[in-house]
Amino acid sequence: MNNENFDTVEFLYKNFTYPFPVLKNPHADDLQEITDDQWIDGEYLWIYKNNPELRKKYKKTKTAHIAAYFSPIASFERLKPIGKLMLWAFYNDDLYEQSESDNLEIVRTQSTAILNGEMEVSASTIPLSGMLASLRYELLQFVPEASIFRLSEMIDTYFTGLEAELKYKKKQQFPTIAECVALREKSVCLYPFMQLIEVGTGVVLPEEVYEHHVIKRLQVLICQMTVYFNEIQSLRKDEATGCIYYNVVKVIQNEYKMTLEEACLESLRRHNEDLEEFIRLQTSLPDFGIWQEAVANWVQLMSMFLSGWKDISAHLDRYNGTSFPSALELQKRLNEI
Repeated sequence: MNNENFDTVEFLYKNFTYPFPVLKNPHADDLQEITDDQWIDGEYLWIYKNNPELRKKYKKTKTAHIAAYFSPIASFERLKPIGKLMLWAFYNDDLYEQSESDNLEIVRTQSTAILNGEMEVSASTIPLSGMLASLRYELLQFVPEASIFRLSEMIDTYFTGLEAELKYKKKQQFPTIAECVALREKSVCLYPFMQLIEVGTGVVLPEEVYEHHVIKRLQVLICQMTVYFNEIQSLRKDEATGCIYYNVVKVIQNEYKMTLEEACLESLRRHNEDLEEFIRLQTSLPDFGIWQEAVANWVQLMSMFLSGWKDISAHLDRYNGTSFPSALELQKRLNEI
């Protein structure tokens, strides 16, 4: 099942291609400066105060630049909350990657309650409560309460996937391929950012658009394609942190008894099937009446999550080097908080 001479990085960037443009928000550098100085080394310094090397790793992750690809047309003020959610997503994912499911349920309940304005930070016991409360306040400057509730639902969905990951990791048991794709579709944490496209555009679509089965399917496909890409990209990280039990490539290897190269080819085949379906749906959207142009623009911006992520992730040490936090240092800090 091993294929040590197979270059996964070369395979990934050569074969995973997208017919979508790559746009990047011009405010990325300014937001990264705020992320590094005002958030990581400022407002949220206390989380990793005694670990400057770990803070340095998060700075190298360039979360503001990732946000700039996900929201390429947002003004600087509108980009800021998207950048804050991006930092939260990486902090949260790393903090609870080694957690127990019972602990994660508390984090999930309190995180969504704070986002919904149902819990004060002073009543919360989770370390990232202040970041979420600040995010809620900033988002309400641009979108209605209903949009925050929709975002909260997607955060809840993300935690559902994260909880499933932990169960398989604890049992050291591989799920089926279908089970793995389903949980990773949620835990990849793209659903929340798709809800924030409207922050960047300034156009809040009606709820019936978001509830339409075609719009929901397009979001599923974006998440699944990102998973197929990410699993090859993060193989080294997942092997180093013991997360192979919910890496789709490793799950395919286990279920089909394939070599690594064969499993990557199978991931590519599944990815390309999803891409074909996405393009077919994108080019034949249902009639949304007066919202047609806005919906088409929303879907186009969503498609650029794929091309944008490919562009920036090629340069992130988190996946291509050693700048991902180790499981031990993260668990140690979580126990201290």
